[in-house]
Amino acid sequence: MTLLDTAKGLSAFGHDPVWIVIVKSVLIFLILVLLTLFNIWWERRVVARMQHRIGPNVHGPFGLLQSLADGVKLALKEDLTPKAADKLVFILAPVLAAVPAFLTFSVIPFGPVVNFFGHQTPLQLTDMPVAVLFVMAIASIGIYGIVLGGWSSGSTYSLLGGLRSSAQMISYEVSMGLALVAVFLYAGSMSTSEIVAAQDKLWYGLILAPSFVIYVISMIGETNRAPFDLPEAEGELVGGFHTEYSSLKFALFFLAEYINMATVSALATTLFLGGWHAPFWIDNVWEGANHGYWPFLWFMGKVLSFIFVFIWLRGSLPRLRYDQFMAFGWKRLIPISLIWIIAVATIRTVNLNGGFDRTYLYAAIGVLAALLVVLFFIDEKKSAEDAETAADEPFDAFAGGYPVPPMPGISTSSISTAGSTNVEGGAA
Repeated sequence: MTLLDTAKGLSAFGHDPVWIVIVKSVLIFLILVLLTLFNIWWERRVVARMQHRIGPNVHGPFGLLQSLADGVKLALKEDLTPKAADKLVFILAPVLAAVPAFLTFSVIPFGPVVNFFGHQTPLQLTDMPVAVLFVMAIASIGIYGIVLGGWSSGSTYSLLGGLRSSAQMISYEVSMGLALVAVFLYAGSMSTSEIVAAQDKLWYGLILAPSFVIYVISMIGETNRAPFDLPEAEGELVGGFHTEYSSLKFALFFLAEYINMATVSALATTLFLGGWHAPFWIDNVWEGANHGYWPFLWFMGKVLSFIFVFIWLRGSLPRLRYDQFMAFGWKRLIPISLIWIIAVATIRTVNLNGGFDRTYLYAAIGVLAALLVVLFFIDEKKSAEDAETAADEPFDAFAGGYPVPPMPGISTSSISTAGSTNVEGGAA
């Protein structure tokens, strides 16, 4: 895809009357709010089924109005502000988290050009040559709301939750951004509409499977969802960065989390699963599958499939330990992403220059795979040796006068020995 093709595709935007832009904006807002209410209900029903419970079933048919009832309850709850809180920042933080979540959908393509109240317009608010970078940049602003919310609460637990979230987002946004580089190399554009158009024959999730897997893992860490929900770990942080929030301010944090789930799911659909194109290549047997408003249904179906993955993981996997989680991002995902980018860039460059013998391609892939396996086992062996070394060293659990729990790899015999020595010394 050339720059001329990109410019031609982007020329479809920027010509809508003001009233169409306003209607599109209102529709996107309504879709996101209703999708949030549905996702909350769906998550409760799916997790309840996985745990052999009933789930919400009283308010409305099948309990569909339970999310709306919870929203009304939050709005009517007493709004509390801690005495030690920075009141201005405490109030602005939830807004700063929620507003960017809505803005990211302004460049997400929901469908092709349609007849919209007598006007031909794409089912997308707007587009730009760097639309994907726009989504990443706007989504990154939301982390300021979380960090400032934790800091302004005047609570140590909230502050630790906010700091955890910032460190987590920085770590996994790097791997997420690197996973998208391969898509840019193949599509030749960073425009969301052009990337979708480039996948009319074959989805990038198939030909760029490593990038797709890395992105899916990173998007779960990016949205602070289980098993990566360390900023909200109730076991050690009570409730995380929003411990001191209540009423509508807490609801805004809750809303931002679920819209961010939809955002990363929509971006994954756009970049790796063909966007609004019909799944399973239904368009080969049905000519109207990719015309009119049908593509909107394909798009929403793919987004909801990613939401289901979020729910499935929450009901299946235990929470990771924080050091394991950070080590996985920096020592696994980022190095693998860099090696994969080099491989994709090399293959793409050679193909554009006339191609080469596939035997050499398979040999290079085999060498890279072997290198990754060797590096993986070397790091595992080093970690095991470090754990054995730590287990052999004596550990004084009562050093400094306060008992502390042993870290992984520390033998309990050394703890009991050190504890009995201290007790005997104190008794003497």
